[in-house]
This record gives sequence, C-alpha cells and structure tokens, in this order.
Amino acid sequence: MKLPSLKEIGNEAKLLLIGIPVLIWTLVPIYHMFLFAISPKEDAFSGKLWPTHPTLNNFKIVFYQEHYFLRDFWIQFFNSVVIALSAGALTLVIATAAAFSISRLRVPGGRWVMNLALFTYFIPAAFLAVPMYRTMGNYGLLNNHWSLILAMVTIASPYAIWVLKQASDKLPVELDEAATMDGATTLQLFRLVYIPLMMPSLVAIGTYAILLAWNEYLYAFLLLSKDTEITLPVALGNFLAADDSPWELLMTTGFIYALPPAAIYYAFKRYMVGGLTAGAVKS
Repeated sequence: MKLPSLKEIGNEAKLLLIGIPVLIWTLVPIYHMFLFAISPKEDAFSGKLWPTHPTLNNFKIVFYQEHYFLRDFWIQFFNSVVIALSAGALTLVIATAAAFSISRLRVPGGRWVMNLALFTYFIPAAFLAVPMYRTMGNYGLLNNHWSLILAMVTIASPYAIWVLKQASDKLPVELDEAATMDGATTLQLFRLVYIPLMMPSLVAIGTYAILLAWNEYLYAFLLLSKDTEITLPVALGNFLAADDSPWELLMTTGFIYALPPAAIYYAFKRYMVGGLTAGAVKS
C-alpha cells in the first residue's frame, strides 16, 4: 500500500484550512436562523448558542397561519411553487429547442442570435426592472403570475441556451447521421436521440431556472402586489414593515421556505455539477 507523500498531505491540509472556515461561515447564518425558529419571542435575541426553552410553537403558528402577516402563507407558498416550476419548464423548452436548432440543425444566424442574447447580461437585471414593469403593464399582465414567469424566462433563457448549446456541441455528429440514415425525422432525432443524451444538462438547467425564480424578489415585488398573488419572498419583506417585527416568525418562515430548494439541489446535485460543467468549456 502506497503511503501519501508529504506534499500530498500538505495539499490536503491546505484544503482543510480553507474549507473548514468557509463551511463555518456558510453554516453560522443558517444555524442562527434555526435558533430564531425554535426560540420564543422573549429569547430570540438572547445571544445564546442554544435557547433556554426551545419550542416548535413558531412552526405551529406558521403552519396554521395564526399571525396577521401569515394569513395567506400557504397561498403565497403555492404561488412561489407554481411560478418557479412554470418558469423552469418554459425556460427548459425554449433553451432545449434553441440549442438543438443552433447546434444540431445549424440554422442560419443561430450563433449570432445566441451571442446577441448573451449580450443582454451586460445590462444588470435591476436596470431592466422598470422597462419590464411597463411592458407587462402595456400587455395587461400586472398582478398576473404570467408577468413574473415571463420575466424569469427572459432572464434565465440566454444562459440556459448557451450552456445547452455548448453541451450539445460535444455530442458525436455520427449519432445524428446514423439516425437520419435509419429514416428518423427531425422530431424523432430530437425526441429519441438528443433529449436522452442531454438529460444531465437538461436537469441542471431546469434546476437552475427553478431556483432563480424561487428566490426572485425585485421583479416579484414590482409585478405582483395583491396579497393573494405575491410570492413568499415578497411576503417575507412585509414582516419588516412593522415597528415590532416578529423576527422569530420571520426566521421560521424563511427557514421553511429554504427547505424546498435545498432538497432540490441535493436531489440533483450530481446533475448540477456534471450538467453545467458539460457546457463550461467550448470545444
């Protein structure tokens, strides 16, 4: 059995010295959020590493909507789910079709269109918020979930197309030629060859678009205003409007809201890494 060299041990030690502080730095805010969630109101700011009287009452208040700010909690949570899934699905459809057309069908001007779409990222998304608000108002989509869905698709699609196009370029052209010789139509080539081979990248991009829409605040704040139409991130901001904000309920709601994306990420973690890096280097 070959023992590790001193150099290898030194490299591992360096990684630990970097990784452990980063891990602690990442977990401390989450731990404090959890402490708030299990602390009664009078102990929320005690500064202790563990509350004297831990309780799950805050979760009960949130689940049963027993506070003024939580009266539409489940409706707003459902709004977030619908908008995130819809934006993810629509982004995936558009990006997959565009990447297939540009990379496999070699449509004229496809690369130019892709590069032009990526150019939009030179403009910060916050600068586009007001024009997006006016556009949605002109089409009568304000206070409609479609306004936020379309805004998220607009933001996510250029990057999604670029990643899928780069990943698509790595697929052997011989597969397309063999399928065509066997009599496959373009639609069959797309459905039976392209989609299965691109599945890791498709899962990664779909997850990316879902999480982007799930965590969006600015566009959700501008485009949706009714309590029964807003998403949960906007509703969480309403907690700060009170003079005596219920921080323990705010942190409890935030902790609950953070669980679905964490579960999605860990469920598709291997696809996220493999799928996104597949299009990271241009062939």
